[in-house]
Amino acid sequence: MIKCAQCKQVHAITKAGIVRGRQRYHCKDCHVYFTLPEAAAAPVAEKQQAMPTIRDIATALNISKSTVSRALQAHSDINAQTRKAVLEMAQKLNYHPNYMAQSLVNKKSNTIGILVPEFVNYYFPALIIAAQEVAAEAGYNVIICQSQESAGTEKANVDVLLSGRVEGVIASMTKETKQYDHFRSLEQHNIPVVFFNRICEAMNTSRVTVNDYEGAYKGVEHLIKNGYKKIAHIGGPPSLLLSQNRLNGYLDALKKYRIPVQEKYILPYNLTGRHATQCAQKLLKMRDRPDAIFCLNDICTTHTLFAAKSLQIQVPQQLGIAGFSNNPFSAHVEPALTTIEQPIQEMGRVAMRLLIDHITKGFGKYKPVHRILPAKLVVRQSSVR
Repeated sequence: MIKCAQCKQVHAITKAGIVRGRQRYHCKDCHVYFTLPEAAAAPVAEKQQAMPTIRDIATALNISKSTVSRALQAHSDINAQTRKAVLEMAQKLNYHPNYMAQSLVNKKSNTIGILVPEFVNYYFPALIIAAQEVAAEAGYNVIICQSQESAGTEKANVDVLLSGRVEGVIASMTKETKQYDHFRSLEQHNIPVVFFNRICEAMNTSRVTVNDYEGAYKGVEHLIKNGYKKIAHIGGPPSLLLSQNRLNGYLDALKKYRIPVQEKYILPYNLTGRHATQCAQKLLKMRDRPDAIFCLNDICTTHTLFAAKSLQIQVPQQLGIAGFSNNPFSAHVEPALTTIEQPIQEMGRVAMRLLIDHITKGFGKYKPVHRILPAKLVVRQSSVR
């Protein structure tokens, strides 16, 4: 609170410009202009209290640092009374262990990195929760990084995980990732990597995926069996293997039922909602428009549904729609969306278990494992005439 230099009141003070580098004030009550003395204008910042250390606990209890360290780690050679005193003093001083320092001494951080391309979609947060539960049960902490669909940010995140001395990483790549040296640098430091969902085929590592080909085939076959003949596909970035596999499932289903493939009906989208809407509108405004659209994921499916409604195209009577993932919102729009269900939580759990197994066995004894989880067709109103 600024007090007037003359009347000592505080309620009527306003700033009135800068004079010789110092703030000038004006008192509306007594109409005085003034500046504060230098000491008042620039108070000395209070010294920040340092984090308490093992040394502080030892000094407070008049015991050695090694005794405190062993007590905090519940060593058997420390009696119960001493351990209780150490724990009580640690709580009193608000002591927190320095895990980075411990990792330098023990060469074991008990920390695992989880690297995902984005948090916007329900998919990755749900997977992270499941993976983190497995890590916690095994005694590991996690560092979570998201790359905002940027290859540059992904590389920076890998550097952060390296600096954090993580013992392993489960990762899903960005849509931009085409070079893999940053992932190879993890293995060069004996840090194992398990890929999930968006995997790197160029590296011989463990990986966990859903059967993208089979899921897409089932989805398109379902549309065909419901009488749709002109089926389009809004796919994903060609750089992602899952985009390629889902496209191949779409193509093979059409060939199986002898439906001609029309290149104009196949559009890749960049995984943003805005571009999904643009792709859907392009298809639906064609003179010879498709009568069904199979989408890469449920984000795209939802935007396709909204695009159809904006053009007054009835779903499913005039347009069938099916997607991939089974995000929770897909069941709560009108009409509810047919989709391919992915076992998202199971993918997170499997990836984390594979990584912990790799960490336990070490590089010499561990052989990479490729796990492909099944995809399940979930039929709702958007595709049933």
